[in-house]
Amino acid sequence: MFDAGVKLPVPAKAPRFRPATQESPAVRWLLIGIAVLGLAVLVVAPLAAVFTEALAKGWAAAVTSLTHKDARDAIRLTLLITAIAVPLNAVFGIAAAWFITKFDFRGKAFLITLIDLPFSVSPVVAGLCLVLLFGANTALGGWLVAQGYPIIFALPGIALATMFVTFPFVARELIPVMIEQGRAEEEAALTLGASGWRTFWTVTLPNIRWALLYGVLLCNARAMGEFGAVAVVSGKIRGQTATMPITIEMMYNEYLSVAAFSLAAVLTALALVTLLLKTALEIRHADALAATHRH
Repeated sequence: MFDAGVKLPVPAKAPRFRPATQESPAVRWLLIGIAVLGLAVLVVAPLAAVFTEALAKGWAAAVTSLTHKDARDAIRLTLLITAIAVPLNAVFGIAAAWFITKFDFRGKAFLITLIDLPFSVSPVVAGLCLVLLFGANTALGGWLVAQGYPIIFALPGIALATMFVTFPFVARELIPVMIEQGRAEEEAALTLGASGWRTFWTVTLPNIRWALLYGVLLCNARAMGEFGAVAVVSGKIRGQTATMPITIEMMYNEYLSVAAFSLAAVLTALALVTLLLKTALEIRHADALAATHRH
């Protein structure tokens, strides 16, 4: 029976802790203001300046400058290099991701480190390495020149330099996704009698298609805007090996401001289109891409 004279212990109140992410309104507005100010100074203002300078003498002058032979050649070469580098890097990225995620072998961590190497090596250094390997003064480069297939100061050298600086993008997007998905579906398909190629086309590729497209978009954006490595191996030959970034620098140094900024505006517009596609892909297929951000 309950004894009214006995006082039951009152449980102590649990201490109230404020979550680490719950800040005061003043702190939140300060952080938001710093972020907005940083974006305005580092992103919005330069982009606005590019388009403002391009249209400084009107639309007619900007369009006319883009019809100049040097500008047309630069746009054509940039699109050609991108069309070469991006599909090849997509194939390489798929192969590397498949090999790393579907097989166990010694040195896997080292291979992943090698894939990440272009992220840490300066593009200028990468271009210099290509010159030291394929330059006309080297044994291999000299032989190729004698056979009529020069690498440096020619289209192949620009393509190689662009591929080097962009090849990690597709692989690094696919590897986390394929690790997250595991091997169960492929093993089931193989058990049911499907060949390796059929398993890839009907099981693996559909599962990674959005991550693959995401990596291709990133690779495409970097390939169009690459300057450092291409500047070393191209020789900056006007109308032959001058891509859009290099032509912009050459025009600006020659005080052709409208032409330089008009071409820069075209390159910026291509980058913005790529960014919009990337954002739309993230919004529509967030679940399929979530594994990339968990690793």
